[in-house]
Amino acid sequence: MTTAGAPLSSQKSALTRILLLVLPALLLAGVIALFVYTDGAGLNVAPAAPIERLQFERTILRPGQIELHVRNTSPQAIRIAQISINEATWPYTMTPGPLLPRLGSAVIVLDYPWVQAEAYEITVFSGNSIPFNTSIPVATVTATASAGTLWSFTLIGIYVGIIPVLLGMCWLPALKSLGPRSMTFLMSATVGLLLYLGMDATTEALELGGDLGETFQGTGIVGIGIVGTVLLLEAVSRQQTSIARGEGAQRMALARMIAVGIGLHNLGEGLAIGAAYAVGAAALGTFLVVGFIIQNITEGLGIIVPILKDKPALRSLALLGLVGGGPAIVGAWIGGLVYSQPLSVLFLAIGAGAVFQVAFQIGSQLIWKELSKPRAPATVFAGVFTGMLMLYFTGIVIK
Repeated sequence: MTTAGAPLSSQKSALTRILLLVLPALLLAGVIALFVYTDGAGLNVAPAAPIERLQFERTILRPGQIELHVRNTSPQAIRIAQISINEATWPYTMTPGPLLPRLGSAVIVLDYPWVQAEAYEITVFSGNSIPFNTSIPVATVTATASAGTLWSFTLIGIYVGIIPVLLGMCWLPALKSLGPRSMTFLMSATVGLLLYLGMDATTEALELGGDLGETFQGTGIVGIGIVGTVLLLEAVSRQQTSIARGEGAQRMALARMIAVGIGLHNLGEGLAIGAAYAVGAAALGTFLVVGFIIQNITEGLGIIVPILKDKPALRSLALLGLVGGGPAIVGAWIGGLVYSQPLSVLFLAIGAGAVFQVAFQIGSQLIWKELSKPRAPATVFAGVFTGMLMLYFTGIVIK
């Protein structure tokens, strides 16, 4: 029998739980307020010199004009007082104003007759005479969003991502006649390729994250990107495996996961190429394109390895190639037109997490069960080592 007081009792219980959840947070806020009010428990600790950091997020060059996008990543506000170009003081306009609050951003415009292909050193001085430096290695007009520019970056993504991946997948008919040991070697080589790609992307993400400063915590972005991607793809993989019936369907599901992982990695490659063209390093951009074309043909091989025993339709193979190589186009767009360091760090970390997770999937589903066979451990070692060496030497060409 339900009494009239039951709903009231339930409401009181819910209110009590809410208070118990909120109370520690309120007490913590009070402790922080007390600490600040008493000047750090009476220690009155103040830095001997101002702690100021200014991050240069983007430099845009137009005919007769240099535009700097900056952000204040220091603990307190910064006032910009003076700017010099190649040690010569130069007038400027700053929007929204010379005072930058913490994490505030501004656009600095300098009407300067820069010369094509020349190098420039720019120094921004704060009101405390602290210098912040940025450089323009090779001056050239920055690419802007237009139909022509988008098409150019699209072609770069096609050259770097889609074409070499599809060409690598063309090895499928020739590899179908291989024996079990050769298959194990190829799968192991794919794992080696993916592990090397993951380590390379992680290193690049950490290096780029180190330039973000303490405020944006580049290492934290890298960790979130890698761990989050691994867990997300693991969840997707388990769902696909549970849906797929039969060994053939499961192998195709694994091939799709490999294509997704490689695609996310190629997103980071597109970012690097687009950014190189955006800052005027056309020679570097061309070198990156050629190097990544050589490297990415091996990625196509990695996509088809799980389905060597099957007869996939051409439509399915084409879709796998687009998934694996297409993100390079999006990366080139972002890197060339809306380059952002934090976003680049996150994308590189996502690419690293993706290839690590896919390497684990190949190992757990196709390789580890083979280790009990004679000579299999040596074959796996040779395959992984060969895959890593292939990318090491192509890396020498790229870098």
